[in-house]
Amino acid sequence: MTEIKPHASHWGFFDAVTEGGRLVAVRPFAQDPVPASLIEAVPATVHSRARIDRPYIRKGWLEGRRSGHLRGGDAFVPVSWDRAIRLLAEETARIRAEHGHEAIFGGSYGWSSAGRFHHAKSQLQRYLGLGGGYTFSVNAYSYATAQALMPHILGTNEVFLGRMTDWAAVAQNAKLMLAFGGLAAKNGFVCSGGAANSYGPNMRAAVAAGLRIVNISPYRGDTEEALGAEWVPIRPGTDTAMMLAMMNHIVSLGREDREFLATRCTGWEKFAPSLAGRTPEWAEGITGVSAAKIRALAEECLARPSLLTATWSLQRADYGEQPYWALVALASVLGNIGKPGQGVTFGYGSSGGIGNPRKELPGLSLPAARNPVNRFIPVGRITELLERPGGTLEYNGRTLPLPDIRMVCWAGGNPFHHHQDLNRLMRAWAKPETIVAHEPWWTGLARHADIVLPATTTLERNDIAHSSRDRFVRAMHQAIPPQGQARNDHDILADLADALGFRARFTEQRDEDAWLRHIYGRWQQACARVGFEAPDFDRFWAEGHVEMPPIEKGEAFTQFADFASDPEEHPLNTPSGKVEIHSETVAALGYADCPGMPVWLEPREWLGKAQAGELHLLSYQPPTRLHSQLDPGPIAARDKIQGREPLLIHPEDAAARGLAEGQVVRVFNGRGACLAGVRFDDRLTRGVVLLATGAWFDPLEPGVPGSLCVHGNPNVLTPDIATSRLTQGLSAQSCLVRVEAWQGPLPEVRAHVPPMIEELPV
Repeated sequence: MTEIKPHASHWGFFDAVTEGGRLVAVRPFAQDPVPASLIEAVPATVHSRARIDRPYIRKGWLEGRRSGHLRGGDAFVPVSWDRAIRLLAEETARIRAEHGHEAIFGGSYGWSSAGRFHHAKSQLQRYLGLGGGYTFSVNAYSYATAQALMPHILGTNEVFLGRMTDWAAVAQNAKLMLAFGGLAAKNGFVCSGGAANSYGPNMRAAVAAGLRIVNISPYRGDTEEALGAEWVPIRPGTDTAMMLAMMNHIVSLGREDREFLATRCTGWEKFAPSLAGRTPEWAEGITGVSAAKIRALAEECLARPSLLTATWSLQRADYGEQPYWALVALASVLGNIGKPGQGVTFGYGSSGGIGNPRKELPGLSLPAARNPVNRFIPVGRITELLERPGGTLEYNGRTLPLPDIRMVCWAGGNPFHHHQDLNRLMRAWAKPETIVAHEPWWTGLARHADIVLPATTTLERNDIAHSSRDRFVRAMHQAIPPQGQARNDHDILADLADALGFRARFTEQRDEDAWLRHIYGRWQQACARVGFEAPDFDRFWAEGHVEMPPIEKGEAFTQFADFASDPEEHPLNTPSGKVEIHSETVAALGYADCPGMPVWLEPREWLGKAQAGELHLLSYQPPTRLHSQLDPGPIAARDKIQGREPLLIHPEDAAARGLAEGQVVRVFNGRGACLAGVRFDDRLTRGVVLLATGAWFDPLEPGVPGSLCVHGNPNVLTPDIATSRLTQGLSAQSCLVRVEAWQGPLPEVRAHVPPMIEELPV
């Protein structure tokens, strides 16, 4: 019998079509005008051979090979759920008793489920907090630098995370958008929490209304052809130099907005002298953008209502604070911050829903539990945490102690996808005594864990999807039974809490249905307080979604409009209440890698330091999956070349190395090497290559650091170096590599098949 159930994912809402307990198809959500093709990969991924069918424990862990043992090469032993729960509860209790609560790391970073109740990180951290506490991480890999920086400059992170200047305001008012890093439409189809509307139609409507977009990026493909954007190719990592040169030119013309700088900014008098010598000619030698073009764009910004934006990727590079700070300074020099549809914002083109017109309404989430342990790291510093127990780390004016981590608990993410310098991580990963993974599939995390607990996918449980960037709340009905012996994270953790004596506090004596009603009821009440009457739970569940009211004509939103109108009445949340072009707070910290104002700092790795034959590698979010999710699916598989991730390279760069399209190559540097398939793309700046993130880590010799990744994971190549001591962000986009033809037989790709399984006598 065919059944159809409403459902949702980070890559869009859909209806799940099942027959005989198996997911056979998906249908787009009826109110999604541009549904993502990624949803078509869901059935094959849910029923993939890579699914974990039952609990497993690493053989070496059972035999006592724990701390100091390289993980990834051992066989796994199947065990019963009862044994897995008992062993894990005993180990957790032992580590807490012998080493303290801070010895457990519960970072558990990752997108996991679009559902708000079965959100894996929330469930795990609730369990760990109620159990005594844990060391945790702060900020996000996508924009960690900005999260620590922007409160110093603009007093808020809303400028890249919250309700930003929307496309309606842009369409009605702006005539020019400078897009540093581009405006990739593909990223509009993915949104944490799920969404029914990408930003693509709103972006195209703004262009139709007269907006001119300039794509300042190493890759012309960072904007879709339909936008008719001008492409200004620029060397990776040099955007700050171009911004400084634009300000230099504006000041040389005497056209800086002196009233805005005097009344709504602080530090201009300290920053302005630093622009001396930062001429367009100076910047041309760094950026590859002609001095004439830099002058022309600066003058066009003066002549036309303009919005300046930069993608999240710009701050994931050496000294990634600088382009964000410089762009705020440039918008201040123009004096357009807070003007209708103008100013500065970050993240357009980086994730779904950004810039979509919407009302500000409450969020929907699982209530958190207090964490009694006040030990944390910036999210990208996990390798250092494991490498240097007892050491310290400078972060944003604080000196953080690094606890001695004996247990790592991870649910809903995959550090062997998103972390940099995976070979270094693998060595550090040997330090803890026990690593626990909740996973539906045999990802890199699961293969490098000790205790592997099979988790359900979203299709195997009930939940509610919601994103603050979308107008819909979506019911996620269970469509199929749990596959194999998979269980949802809440039930797994409830049994662990039971074994440790706090089940009632963890579950609050609610089952899944009661929790969903509770979470929805809290949201419904919060909505009522702001004037929106949401339907009751039963109606919502039966209808499959709630649609929140769209903005009315005339409600277009511009960020910082109140501040621009009256900075005394609506000050920013900075020490001065103004835009901090120069920050006394940051300057007082004395960080040479992040001074108190925007400056040009030469990257550690960039084309300006490249040796003969080296290329600049940029890793990016592909259109064929979300991060590493859906990699076992058919859409990702069709895009690969001889089973390897494609390496985009300019035909002339390929010809210089004797490479043919479709050929498998070795991409390498001093940190590692991987295989990839050559794909020509003349939209690239010469000297730059692109390799998408998300191909599952597949070392030729499992468990051996430095082994060739045969599948094409770029994070065997990227550096694990902090952007600065201020933010401790990621520098993945500052990466030089070499490319050569692969010689010899092609190794088999084994990323999507289970690892060695060994039955042991009972």
